[in-house]
Amino acid sequence: MITRIVTPSESGKRLHRYIRSLMPNYPLGQIYKMIDQGKVKVNGKRKKDTYELTAGDELTIWIEEETFKEAAIGAVDKKVKFAGVISKIDVVYEDAELLVVNKPAGLLTHPDQTEQKDTLITRVHAYLHKKEELDSRMFLPATANRLDRNTSGLVLVGKTAGMLHQLNDLIRKRELDKLYMTVVEGTVAEGGTVDARLIRDERGNRTRVVKDGAAAAGSGREQEEKDAVTRYKPIQAGRGYTLIEVELISGRTHQIRTHMQSIGHPLLGDVKYGGKPFEDVRHQLLHAWKIVLADGRTFTAPLPTLFRSVLRKTGIDFDLSK
Repeated sequence: MITRIVTPSESGKRLHRYIRSLMPNYPLGQIYKMIDQGKVKVNGKRKKDTYELTAGDELTIWIEEETFKEAAIGAVDKKVKFAGVISKIDVVYEDAELLVVNKPAGLLTHPDQTEQKDTLITRVHAYLHKKEELDSRMFLPATANRLDRNTSGLVLVGKTAGMLHQLNDLIRKRELDKLYMTVVEGTVAEGGTVDARLIRDERGNRTRVVKDGAAAAGSGREQEEKDAVTRYKPIQAGRGYTLIEVELISGRTHQIRTHMQSIGHPLLGDVKYGGKPFEDVRHQLLHAWKIVLADGRTFTAPLPTLFRSVLRKTGIDFDLSK
């Protein structure tokens, strides 16, 4: 059995063409036959050969490993190139199946139209390749969670198909705790919960709270409404700002940024969602600092230098290590 996770750059490719890119030496007729016989599944379900894949789809192919290796000869050199790719990453934890990485702000988690080569996942692949632990013909390690470019902190990587499936299952069942630190405008006197449905406008790259049962007008390419719950509690207030800890009960794109704006406390520097620049900080000051797995394993990442500098300048005396 071979497992692959579709990357954003591969999104939109039809199923039979995607498999052909993995197995260039395998007859196309045999690929169609595999799909028809249910030996290829997407997210556990049978699909037609014309199905258009989307980023995050989990593809499973039932085929002998040796047969796959022979069919994939030449594909690796074309798909995975490590010359010049940064392999240095901030490893928080690693074992044979799981890798936990501390992503810096400013780095994309996955490739997109603006950057294909230098992203967190390409650095992870280069890191594992350097350790001779990567065989992309069999399985390409992938992230279970994703952070925005300018959000720093913990990202979980499944080094094996089994671990990636476990992590995705934990996230889907909400059996994994994700905690963030951020600085918001204004004084937050007490904690609370924001339970507000969100809708995503991909063309405008914005997320909005659905008010009164209907979303505001957008670009016409909004996705379906999704439930979203965010819990927050103040840690310490400073001069016009508050350091808060946020727990994501659900995980939607730009959820924290949108929810905090909706209650009148946009994130410091988050000009996209109503925040004001702070000196040279013109992006959200948001850090995924803690993840707790269902088995009790806990991972933490220290606050970045920029984050600590902003805290000092806003009069907030806080040490995450306490």
